[in-house]
Amino acid sequence: MLEPADRSAAGARIQAEVTGHSPPAATPIEESLRDFVYAEVWSRPGLDRRARYLVAIAGAVMAGSSDHILDGYLRGALAGGELSLSELREAALHVAVYGGWGRGAVLDAAVTRAAAETGQPPAELPPIRGQAWDPAERIATGQAEFVKAMTFAGGPPVTPFLEAITNFVFGEMWCRPGLDQRSRRFLTLVGVAESSSDTPIRSHIHAAMASGNCTPDEMQEFVLQYGIHAGWPKASVVQGAVFDMAKKVAAGLAWNG
Repeated sequence: MLEPADRSAAGARIQAEVTGHSPPAATPIEESLRDFVYAEVWSRPGLDRRARYLVAIAGAVMAGSSDHILDGYLRGALAGGELSLSELREAALHVAVYGGWGRGAVLDAAVTRAAAETGQPPAELPPIRGQAWDPAERIATGQAEFVKAMTFAGGPPVTPFLEAITNFVFGEMWCRPGLDQRSRRFLTLVGVAESSSDTPIRSHIHAAMASGNCTPDEMQEFVLQYGIHAGWPKASVVQGAVFDMAKKVAAGLAWNG
């Protein structure tokens, strides 16, 4: 793509594949979307398209992007078979936890629009909790899922917030069968990156690599894909954390805060 015309042609083709639409570029923003975001970022081989969709969808929601941007990603993911309707419903629940229920509701409504536009039949989804539970068993399930996802043991649920992390976030949501752990990881990474909170950013980046969900090279691609939606300043913070945590994981060091 050393020739501008070739880059524009490639960008238009990939934009159509990703969003189902490639309008003529009439402004610098539209031109840069076509010629940089789609031609140069979405075309990169270091991260699979499903993962890029997850980062793009979560990034667009949490950044408050316009409906047409979010709807394009959802439409493209459904039409291309990269994500199913049931997986997108699960993604909305996951985004609610890491970005707030308001953001999750925005995504859920957008999924409904995309499903109608692409003629998707309703998704069959298991209830959050279909039967009664034993409190001790619920805590044990959450603690075990926390270790599985984070690769270290969490603290005891001694406050209402920590209890909710154990019981709901890990005891019910992370272990739901409708979305695999790697997919949940990318949604989580966007959420913690948006939080601008050092400990969640670093612990989840470490866990992404230590768990085997993501390679260090894939994490570098994540930073670039995330930066498109969050902006370069936020992405630069994440870039520094990826460098640091990749060194720890390569050295076999566990997360220690």
